Amino acid sequence: MTKDEWVRGNVHTQGIESFWSLFKRGVIGSFHQVSVKHLHRYLNEFSFRFNNREAEDIFAMIVIRLAIGSALRYAALTAPSASEPSSASEL
Repeated sequence: MTKDEWVRGNVHTQGIESFWSLFKRGVIGSFHQVSVKHLHRYLNEFSFRFNNREAEDIFAMIVIRLAIGSALRYAALTAPSASEPSSASEL
């Protein structure tokens, strides 16, 4: 693709623009703030929403995933990441 080419056959830029718009609306409207530590989790959620936006049985899909998936433990969720300082003296 060239810099002035937006569509080539079935490939176009509208899909990625639509995804980032959905993600931006989710952050501004629902989450208000996203930490770098959990950014991959937010992106995974919104990629699932975007990829399944036309699914009629999305609620059932989510319930099944919750039932068979493993839980994220609170200790793992709140543990400092490698890039975060471990104490206030390191700030």
